[in-house]
Amino acid sequence: MPLEIAPHAGFCMGVRRAVDAAQVICESGTPSCTLGELIHNPQVVEELRRRGMPPIGEPSEAAGRQVLIRSHGVAPQVLRELEALGCKVQDLTCPFVDRLHRIVAEATAGGKPVIVVGERAHPEVVGTVGWAQGPAWVVATAEEAAALPEMDEATVCAQTTFPPDRWEEILRVLETRVKHLARQNTICSATHQRQQEARELAARSDAMIVVGGRHSANTRKLYESCRALCPRTILVECAAEIPPAFANIHSDRIGMTAGASTPDGTLKEVVTAMTDNENMNPVTPEETTQSEFEAGIESTMRRYRTGQTVTGTVISVGPEIIIVNIGGKSDGLLKVADCTEEGVKEGDEIEVEIVRVNDGEGNVVLSQRNVVNRKAWEALMAKYNAGEIVDGVGKEVVRGGLLADVGGVRAFVPASHLANHYVEKIGEFVGKDMRLKIIEVDEKKKRVVASRREAIKEENEARKKEAWDRLEEGMVITGEVRRLVEFGAFVDVGGVDGLIHITDLSWSRVKEASEVVKPGQRIQVKVLKLDPARGRISLGYKQLLPQPWDNVEERYPVDSIVAGKVVRITDFGCFVELERGLDGLVHISQCAPNKIAKVEDAVQVGQEVHVKVLSVDPAQKRISLSIRQALEDEAMDEAALDLPVDEPAAEPVETAEAAPEAPAEPEA
Repeated sequence: MPLEIAPHAGFCMGVRRAVDAAQVICESGTPSCTLGELIHNPQVVEELRRRGMPPIGEPSEAAGRQVLIRSHGVAPQVLRELEALGCKVQDLTCPFVDRLHRIVAEATAGGKPVIVVGERAHPEVVGTVGWAQGPAWVVATAEEAAALPEMDEATVCAQTTFPPDRWEEILRVLETRVKHLARQNTICSATHQRQQEARELAARSDAMIVVGGRHSANTRKLYESCRALCPRTILVECAAEIPPAFANIHSDRIGMTAGASTPDGTLKEVVTAMTDNENMNPVTPEETTQSEFEAGIESTMRRYRTGQTVTGTVISVGPEIIIVNIGGKSDGLLKVADCTEEGVKEGDEIEVEIVRVNDGEGNVVLSQRNVVNRKAWEALMAKYNAGEIVDGVGKEVVRGGLLADVGGVRAFVPASHLANHYVEKIGEFVGKDMRLKIIEVDEKKKRVVASRREAIKEENEARKKEAWDRLEEGMVITGEVRRLVEFGAFVDVGGVDGLIHITDLSWSRVKEASEVVKPGQRIQVKVLKLDPARGRISLGYKQLLPQPWDNVEERYPVDSIVAGKVVRITDFGCFVELERGLDGLVHISQCAPNKIAKVEDAVQVGQEVHVKVLSVDPAQKRISLSIRQALEDEAMDEAALDLPVDEPAAEPVETAEAAPEAPAEPEA
């Protein structure tokens, strides 16, 4: 007794997409719920409830959980209400329904009326009407269409699962009510194909079995269409509901189809029950065994291996869908949003992954992003296995830490691993580049835990090792002043800090390191001593500066008078700084022109004075100075300038009387 199954029975693309996403979220453990039943199938809904994802009736019942929007979609005000409640929303609206929403929103944005053909109470229609920004009517029959007021213009669209024959019937009526009617046929092609196949199968069968949820409008319409052509039609939700000896009672040929909300497993279970219990055989040209039949059923549900990566040729590029020839009996559908390559055009070869072997229309669902994600994961795992540090970017603050993008893979960075210290504002890391060390991986769930703290620690250790290997006593190296302390300054010399003691900062006496260097200043230093066992590096700064005692006799010759500043006073005299690092002694007897009891009676610390160089001893680093003699010399110079100048005696003036005429010389 033959059993014939409709080729496109079972899940449609939108429903399968929603169920798959829900299963992934269940595996993640994120507290979630669905706004209404995800699909009109009690078995699937109960399974999701068992796994911690129950349906709720109103947004207020979400209680802060992640909310999944089913393929029917919702009105925008519902999305806004969920966001106001602080709920994260996973919108699983079917792409065909999403297109319907945009048509309604755009048509009514300019005040143009819209007519939605569909069941008024259906969730898809309720959500669609919510997108209208102007007048919107809903009609489900030709009679309701005839009752509409006459309009000059309007846009008409349909519920995606509405029967095509009733759509055409209502259109004919609307054309008499609307002068300028803009048609938008939004009925899903998979729905039309499924209903057409069901009618053709029912017409040539003695009995029909429709598998699906009783509350599914799509399944109910399939049942009504089949029953009109084959009175012996039954609707079952699972194999257990098939009446005993159904095949024996209902003659020779039985047909079977399933609604868009019927999982592949449920349909296969019904097929297996019929073939096992009723001794039925598939419709084939020759006799086949039971195992061959099951293989045939499997091949109708999957022509390609899910997860397989193939190279295909682009044959069409649309605004939302790219059609790809992958060399099989069916073409592949790639969403534009799921295409990672820019500027894809017809004839291009692209690498894609098979996500679904049958979208309900015989097409293969493809993904290019999955290929990119898989390659990114493989590259990340290679770095993880090699113990490498990876680059990441902070993306989102979550409970307990930060989510980062690491080469296209999401990684969780616990708050305690963001830095070496407590981080109060995790949001400061959002959008910032960071180096991360992967510390935990879950291959099955594709989860990664990373640490910025460990990366910093590891990189610091590597820099220290490199620095110690490079440093040698006596070498000169450039470093950056990190911090100043009471006893000197710490300088980073390429990954490791060294200390310049305050006595090695300057040839002169300094009270604080800030008198010589500042934090952030880059300076050249000399490595004085290395102590690897204690991890200490002694550096010198003054060693690279000229010594004040070099050529001191040439710069300060004996008997010269120079300027200086009193820097210290003692009982026996005062020290005068001639230049930084070079002091000379003025004995108390040389501090003033007259005898004084205390040095302070003549000079004070900080006072600018002129001194005369009495002697210079570079070997002993001593210079003897005198304020008294400098004053005396200056006084003598001033006195010399005040002396009168002697005028020369006047010469006599010659006149004619005073000069008698000379006698004439005798002739020779």
